[in-house]
Amino acid sequence: MAISFNNLDSITRDYMRGEVNLDFENAKVYYSKFLKAGLEDQWDDLLLSAVNDHDEAWLEQQIVVNQLLVDSYQKRKPKGGFTTAKVPYTAPQTLAEGEFNRFYCRGLCARAIEEGKMVQVYRGKEVAHARSASEAMIGKVVDPKVLLEDLRVNIGVDTALGLPAGPNSGLTIKLS
Repeated sequence: MAISFNNLDSITRDYMRGEVNLDFENAKVYYSKFLKAGLEDQWDDLLLSAVNDHDEAWLEQQIVVNQLLVDSYQKRKPKGGFTTAKVPYTAPQTLAEGEFNRFYCRGLCARAIEEGKMVQVYRGKEVAHARSASEAMIGKVVDPKVLLEDLRVNIGVDTALGLPAGPNSGLTIKLS
């Protein structure tokens, strides 16, 4: 099931595109540790296409169809050394949702700043087992300037403010 983005329209997509291009210009694009070497340009193109015309479900499908991710990786063992582990079957969904949602949040924050509005956290996708920390965030109104800076500085999955609250949380934001 795809995330329901309340404010995903042409205006927000324009701001999202600006945020993606900012990462391209500053060489700050997040590349998953599971992305096959040499496919960074293809990932960039697909990410930009998703932002322009599609959504995270389309991006996930493209990751799978284009076989962008490795099948296994070296994983550190608790008592030292390494082992080979399979990439989780959920990796395409986690990557697509995480990155599309992050750029949606960044774009919406930039839009909110321009329009003099705040943003509010909501669950855009039902989850089987919601973490108490993400449940506590629902309804929280956030300063878009602070959130935007946090998302720009902390690329990838973990941000200081905890938004969009990690992989598979289903949390996102809307204009308030």
